Amino acid sequence: MRLLPSSAVLASALTASALTACALAAVVLLPGAAPAAEVPGAASFTITDPRITESSGLAASRIHPGVYWTHNDSDDGPYVYAVDSATGRTVARVTLTGIGRPRDVEAISLGPDGQLYVGDIGDNRDGTWDHVWIYRFPEPKELGDVTVKAAQFTVRYADGPRNAEALMVHPVTGRVYIASKNENGGGLYEGPEQLSTAGENVFRRVAEVPWVTDGAFSPDGGRLTLRGYFAARTYPWKDGRPQGQGEKVDAPWQGQAESVTYTADGSTLMFGAEGAGSRVVAVPVAPASAGPGASAGPGASASPQPGAPPGAAPPAGPAGSFGKGALVLAGGLVLVFGARRLVRRRGPSA
Repeated sequence: MRLLPSSAVLASALTASALTACALAAVVLLPGAAPAAEVPGAASFTITDPRITESSGLAASRIHPGVYWTHNDSDDGPYVYAVDSATGRTVARVTLTGIGRPRDVEAISLGPDGQLYVGDIGDNRDGTWDHVWIYRFPEPKELGDVTVKAAQFTVRYADGPRNAEALMVHPVTGRVYIASKNENGGGLYEGPEQLSTAGENVFRRVAEVPWVTDGAFSPDGGRLTLRGYFAARTYPWKDGRPQGQGEKVDAPWQGQAESVTYTADGSTLMFGAEGAGSRVVAVPVAPASAGPGASAGPGASASPQPGAPPGAAPPAGPAGSFGKGALVLAGGLVLVFGARRLVRRRGPSA
């Protein structure tokens, strides 16, 4: 039997310890990993339709209580699905006509005109397509499989092509915004006052934003929530622009975190993700923070558990847990790579 040299034994021990730490972080510390990430009594639900495997956007219906519109990312066709949050089942599939073949559908939003806006705005080649598209059609008054003719709008960015996954229609002005996706930070782009099917609609950069995979306006139009894979923030909205640095929202950990929307009454944020049988997690909107320098918006601080006495301390939420989990994971990875470097440097003894 061949014995490991002392350096290899040490490296193996370090690697095992690091992997154990990583596993503990994933199970105990990462947000959303534990059932506590879901708020008791909130309307979280699971999408059960086997056809929906890449849910990339969410929009709460205003005329069908508890129903959410969603769509697949790509390779599905011109389809939009209505999912009943009470059961997780699809109650309607809308087939769009009058448009080209969808390329990379990433977002959906409901405008004040009662129409759904679908953003075919993704660009996995990271900004090589010189134009993208938005499709628009009226939200069906009756739920059921139906075919509708949609308007198609060609979109171009004033400062050149880019990848994007978030499209938001302001619920008061009806103006359309797109947030680009970039690991170094993206931009918020404002569309023209009215979209036109004739010619191109030029979107202009009006603000800087972090890495964004989806976004949503509150129903009153006073807040904009943007989410990424690891975090979400809510910004007060004033004069057509997000204000300040925003406030942290206790978004769940969801892996391929791709979507967010407000409930129709604005009391809850719904966070979704890609994947078969994906979970949509409800996070109640926290009251606006008070005090000097505070900015309005949900998620300013974690709220006490429902039924807790006034003044009770909030539970440890996903946001704080994420910071701890990230530190443990980072430490574990350092140990793993350090152990491997030690083995490579020393090598097996003769």
